[in-house]
Amino acid sequence: MGPRLPSPLQEVADERFARHGVRLLLKRDDLIHPELIGNKWRKLVPNLAPAAGRTVLTFGGAYSNHLRATAAAGRLLGFPTVGVVRGQELTDRPLNVSLTRCAADGMRLHFVDRATYRRKAEPEVLAEILRAADVRDAYVIPEGGSNSLAVHGSRALGEELRGRADVAAVACGTGGTLAGLAAGLGAGQRALGVAVLGGGFLTDAVRGLQERAFGARRGDWRVDDRFHCGGFARVTPELDSFAQEFEKRHGVPVERHYVAKLLYGLVVLTAEGAFPPGTVLAAVVTGRPFP
Repeated sequence: MGPRLPSPLQEVADERFARHGVRLLLKRDDLIHPELIGNKWRKLVPNLAPAAGRTVLTFGGAYSNHLRATAAAGRLLGFPTVGVVRGQELTDRPLNVSLTRCAADGMRLHFVDRATYRRKAEPEVLAEILRAADVRDAYVIPEGGSNSLAVHGSRALGEELRGRADVAAVACGTGGTLAGLAAGLGAGQRALGVAVLGGGFLTDAVRGLQERAFGARRGDWRVDDRFHCGGFARVTPELDSFAQEFEKRHGVPVERHYVAKLLYGLVVLTAEGAFPPGTVLAAVVTGRPFP
């Protein structure tokens, strides 16, 4: 099955936005492909041509959407995949549903401790990971799939939203989608990234990705770090209740680790007056609940 591009743009009537004069649109990237969903299609597919004929090795946490998408792509297109998973302690537990799906799709999982994982971009550490994982000729894709090819692939997301919204907002884990989105938007449009993990590093990460992809910062964008709920994969009862209520109200499945934080952040920002009356706000739905 081929991709559904451009992805649909769906307006939802929600008084939490309407009372402030803001229109909310959902950019349904979760409907691009049944298995390579959301921003993963845009980021992963540009990396597959240079990877042809080689093992694809990439990185992620225990609930990484990127690992799932890479494993699915390997099964669909017939190339071997290795997932380097953060957290050596996970080897002592049964695989969660996300990693079980990766393994079922043929991905070989290699667990590393968190200290090693943090240093994975250092050449000598990466070389040791490759040796330990017994991978000799690998095409390495960084965590979250965020590299220059992915940024260029995500630029189409912004281009699809030209003339359709004043502000385009997306949840950010590694920053690649925001970097491309902002570059693809037209004059007068702004991009907003809602960080799904703490640390405050994403502004520098997005700037670095744009500099490597385009040679300079592109577009009008910023990152808001207030809505990560304590860190990546952290879902508070309040966030879960918000997501359930949004699903019931609008009939749209809300993935908890990224999309729920994005939508909750937009509700709060709207109430704070961050968007002037008359603003058309597009929220990118980058994934859907698993399984």
